[in-house]
Amino acid sequence: MAKLQQSWVFFIIFMQTTLFHLSYADVGTAAHYSPPYIPTACFGNDVSQFPTSNLFGAAGDGIWDNGASCGRQYLVRCISAATPGTCNPSQTIQIRIVDRADTSVSRPSSNGATIVLSTTAFGAIANPSAASVNIEFQQ
Repeated sequence: MAKLQQSWVFFIIFMQTTLFHLSYADVGTAAHYSPPYIPTACFGNDVSQFPTSNLFGAAGDGIWDNGASCGRQYLVRCISAATPGTCNPSQTIQIRIVDRADTSVSRPSSNGATIVLSTTAFGAIANPSAASVNIEFQQ
């Protein structure tokens, strides 16, 4: 009887660890914005703030953190969109926060986004014709 109980305990533990994965990422939305990108709320007119890859973005209110998000880097991945086939789910990019979405010179393609990505960054993870997508992101 004890051996049967041990087998069931092992089976339950195995199923829990296989079916329930821990995730360290957050879920939000991403929009995109076009040039001009300067001046920014984080670094003003300093053009060296932009990564050479042009993978950068503006922080929405949810991650702005009173400007503490300036310079932070996030891994971003598109997970879904209103139109099927919009995402490139196999592509994860690393972006740098250089601005605040609410005060950026260029207006976002969609209001209220968690992160507003540069056109290059958005195009890397999704079809650029979409106004916004659902993303998974982590610092």
